[in-house]
Amino acid sequence: MSVLLQISDTHFGTEQPPVVAALLALARQQAPELVVLSGDITQRARPAQFMAARAFTEQLAAPLLAIPGNHDIPLFDLWARLRRPYARHCAAFGADLEPTHASDGLMVLGVNTTRPWRHKHGEVSRPQIERVARSLAGARPGQLRVVVVHQPVVVTHAADAPNLLRGHAAALRHWADAGADLVLGGHIHLPFVARLDHGLSRPMWAVQAGTALSSRLRRGMPNSVNLLRWGSSSASAGCCEIEQWDFSAAEQAFVRVRVTEVRPSRARAV
Repeated sequence: MSVLLQISDTHFGTEQPPVVAALLALARQQAPELVVLSGDITQRARPAQFMAARAFTEQLAAPLLAIPGNHDIPLFDLWARLRRPYARHCAAFGADLEPTHASDGLMVLGVNTTRPWRHKHGEVSRPQIERVARSLAGARPGQLRVVVVHQPVVVTHAADAPNLLRGHAAALRHWADAGADLVLGGHIHLPFVARLDHGLSRPMWAVQAGTALSSRLRRGMPNSVNLLRWGSSSASAGCCEIEQWDFSAAEQAFVRVRVTEVRPSRARAV
């Protein structure tokens, strides 16, 4: 079985120590094959915030795939924003802004959807779309095919529509044709799973994560992360279980609150 832990919008600089401790405990308990950090790792892209984020991820004791979010580009340091926008991210997490992970059960492809000239809006370019599609087309039959972006490719509230990833419609069409199963995102601090099959050659699902550690909570929503299980003996054959885990202040721990089962149409169970 492959287990993927999706963490998003940690916003180090606003992290809450009890939630940090609880998430480390969850990671130790679940022992994921891969941790995906889908952007907005820091609050203001300051060196100390990246150092704190790096120290946290090292304690997870699992391979890490991290992409930047809009908050991970300096906002007030204009020279750094224009000349070396990703220098601090790269110092903490490596030079590859679009990392990948491949195993018998998983193909995970990171996409850098931030742009230094934008304040918060994200964008995916034609070369990025085509690069991801080529990689997806080469996936092995048993791999769950996952693309990671920061800004969402679908929203459930009209107020979130301005946050949609620019270029998402073309990206979803090409990635569906190439065999993608899931698109992971963050940015809007709202966890949900949504089926994406309108106008696509095959169904995919958007998997959105809430804010993992930050005090910048969306109204009424607790801190939240996702666990994905592929090839689990508890799931129906060929299904991926997507679990939402929320932080419980009463229990001082992350607790599973929802399980969504999806059935990729081309991938096979491991």
